Amino acid sequence: MTKKQKKMLKRILIASVLMVVLAFLPVTGLLKFALYMVPYLVIGHDILRKAFLGVKNKQMFDESFLMAVATVGAIILGEYTEGVAVMLFFQIGEWFQSYAVGKSRRNISQLMDIRPDYANIEDENGNLEQVDPDEVAVGTVIVVQPGEKVPIDGIILEGNSTLNTAALTGESLPRDVVEGDEIISGCINMTGLLKIRTTKEFGESTVSKILDLVENASSRKSRSENFISRFAYYYTPIVCYSALALAIIPPVVLMFMGQPANWGNWIYRALTFLVISCPCALVISIPLSFFAGIGGASNAGVLVKGSNYLEALAYTKYVVFDKTGTMTQGVFEVSEVNAADGDSDSLVEIAALAESYSTHPISKSLQKAYGKEIDKNRVGDVQEIGGHGVVTVVDGKEVLAGNDKLMEKYEISYSKAAGTGTVVYIAIDKKFAGYILISDIMKPTAKQAISDLKKIGVKKTVMLTGDAKAVAESVATELKIDQVYSELLPGDKVDKVEELIGQKNEKEKLVFVGDGINDAPVLSRADIGIAMGAMGSDAAIEAADVVLMDDDPVKIAKAIRIAKKCVGIVYQNIYFAIGVKVLCLILGAVGIANMWLAIFSDVGVMVLAVLNAIRALNVKKI
Repeated sequence: MTKKQKKMLKRILIASVLMVVLAFLPVTGLLKFALYMVPYLVIGHDILRKAFLGVKNKQMFDESFLMAVATVGAIILGEYTEGVAVMLFFQIGEWFQSYAVGKSRRNISQLMDIRPDYANIEDENGNLEQVDPDEVAVGTVIVVQPGEKVPIDGIILEGNSTLNTAALTGESLPRDVVEGDEIISGCINMTGLLKIRTTKEFGESTVSKILDLVENASSRKSRSENFISRFAYYYTPIVCYSALALAIIPPVVLMFMGQPANWGNWIYRALTFLVISCPCALVISIPLSFFAGIGGASNAGVLVKGSNYLEALAYTKYVVFDKTGTMTQGVFEVSEVNAADGDSDSLVEIAALAESYSTHPISKSLQKAYGKEIDKNRVGDVQEIGGHGVVTVVDGKEVLAGNDKLMEKYEISYSKAAGTGTVVYIAIDKKFAGYILISDIMKPTAKQAISDLKKIGVKKTVMLTGDAKAVAESVATELKIDQVYSELLPGDKVDKVEELIGQKNEKEKLVFVGDGINDAPVLSRADIGIAMGAMGSDAAIEAADVVLMDDDPVKIAKAIRIAKKCVGIVYQNIYFAIGVKVLCLILGAVGIANMWLAIFSDVGVMVLAVLNAIRALNVKKI
């Protein structure tokens, strides 16, 4: 509990004890009034002050004003116990609300713990100097010791270690890193000392972007929150004037009819009506539900940029994917080697040497498959032919390495590869030597991700990619994606998403999931854009509404389930609160409900709604 919450709890306990004691004291008249004013002012002085300031600033129609009028009116009528009880239980409800918000904030503050306080830089003597991360320039070598947070994104120059990424991804499983690996800020270095060359400024690093997303999430309100704000704006003055009418009109009518006016009875009913009508349960629990939902999602490694996006996510019926880096790892590896003479190792060696001067991902995958240091002295006369491949000399022999167009250009008879992926055909001294098939690796959870989406009611899954048709259809078939469009340019992806949006009704939402710079336009155009946060481009993360911090496509379904649970809780609270209010208002107006029932309809409903709202924090079993 915070200091403020402890202070309020102390006031609640003191007022409660005084009320119990006064209930057994045989006092009457002014002494009774004076004694009851003690617990009343102990528990309600701040509410009375807020109500006074509201009237002074001509912004009186809020819950403080309602409580002040109702309790002061009850005390004037001599209902001291009920007047103090209304104020006491209202403050208990406020304390519950404050505690629930605090719990949600603590949940998000665990994410805020990733903010680094300093970065270590070695001076000329090899001593470590702590500097502000904001002062570290791109390309600086920083040192991260065991137990410290990685302050800025970079590449490991020296050392290997195990990283705790739980604050970023929600996963407790540590990640091993070695020299040459990219590393993102916000992780905790658990074992070895690391030297890292920074690739971004602190303001552009992963940790800064995450903190910015979370801190600004509450500024983007959902339709439900906006509805409640508008509802409270009109509702509160209406019930105030209705209560005034209830206190004045019936007695006046009775007087004209020659009957006793019973002013005290009708004023008591009006005060009861005021307490019942207080919209605390709705005004507090709805934003709290979304706040808790965003906090719970962030703990699971899903960053939602606003409650409006969380609400929209609950109505997802179409999910559209990019392929490379989203459903696949974007890492090309040799998946098949077919050597004409049966010597696969020799074919890979020749291909790696032939492609050794290229920086293309395909070349890198061949060098990785070779697994040895490349001796470039063995390679000469390199000629790269755009759209075809390379012609070079390896160990004195002419080597052709490239696609089928290269083989046809040099009129070499070759055996066509049957698998899907990128094929590198090899010819040595104008004779076909075999081919190597290179494929993008599927993410291990990609298939489960599609299955999970269908289980939660997604009507259609679509994949959009710039890849070749055969590769795209192979991936879509393996993952059981409903529809696939291949060989698309970034503008074509936007057109396809526009076309799909035109097929759905207004309430249904379309989600696009991507990771690359070329995905930014379509991420912006979709109803909800989801970006891969760990390896995704800055442009994609900036354009997206939701960010998956560990790039795991399974989290898409989890994000939708979290949103559905959150929106479900919101509607439960709306129906429950309005239903109880309407019933009790009718009972209060006809004189059946007393102040104690009013207390339940206000404070009791608020406490129940708040307790229901904080269920949105629990997302572990979703």
